[in-house]
Formats: sequence, C-alpha cells, structure tokens
Amino acid sequence: MADVPQKPLLDETSPSVQTHLGIMQGVIERMATNSSSSKAWCITIVSAVLVVVADKDKPNYALLAFIPAILFFLLDTYYLALEKGFRAAYEEFVRKVHTGTLTPNDLYSVKPAGNMWGHRWKALQSFSVWGFYVVIGIMIGLARWVVLP
Repeated sequence: MADVPQKPLLDETSPSVQTHLGIMQGVIERMATNSSSSKAWCITIVSAVLVVVADKDKPNYALLAFIPAILFFLLDTYYLALEKGFRAAYEEFVRKVHTGTLTPNDLYSVKPAGNMWGHRWKALQSFSVWGFYVVIGIMIGLARWVVLP
C-alpha cells in the first residue's frame, strides 16, 4: 500500500485550533472595548472638571482638564497598540494553520506579535486616537478662552 499523505494534526477543523482562535478574537474584542471605554471616560471626566471650574468661576483651572485627557490619550494608544499586536498574532496563527506549520506550542501562546513600539507609533497615527484627542484639546481650549473668559 502506498504512503498516503497524512493530514496535519492541527488544522482549521481541530477543536483546539478553533478554541485558540476564539480566545484571540475575544482578546482583540476586549482591547477594542477598552479603547472605546477610555474615550467615554475621558469625555466624562473632562466634562466634570470643566463643570466644576465653571461653577467655581476659576477659568484658569480649566487647563487641569488636560491632565485626564493626556492620561486617557496614552491609555487609549496603549490599548490600540495591543489590539494591533494581537491582530498580528491572530494573522500569524491563521497563516501557520493554512501552511501546515502550526505546532502544539503555538496553541499555548496568547501574546501580541510584532514590534510593540511600532504598533504604538501606528496607534498614535490613527485617526481614532489623534482625531478624538485633538478635538478634546480644542474643546478644553474653547471652554477656557471663549466660554469662561
């Protein structure tokens, strides 16, 4: 009987491969949710600071609203970079499945792939980050110099 090529143990129909893909998708979804939550909390806290400043009639204190805005900017960038890293790991995992080079060790590795500094740089360039936080900065400036003269 001729040697029949054997199907790899780990292919796209394997339950362990499907579970690993589900875990990776869950992590990517959580990073996207965290990024969205950072923006929501940023708006809430910056608004609260500006309301307190307006209530106390201390317009120079409006600049304090930049502190949470900057902190949430950094946190949002971090989450977006992690999301990019986990997307790269997901794509690498799928590539290994399709090329038949997946090993059992790959199933136990759930970490971002690629250069995290590169992912952070790309996250900083993302419109979803700078577009949002530039607008927040403009709104803080308008509140300070136009609304609270």
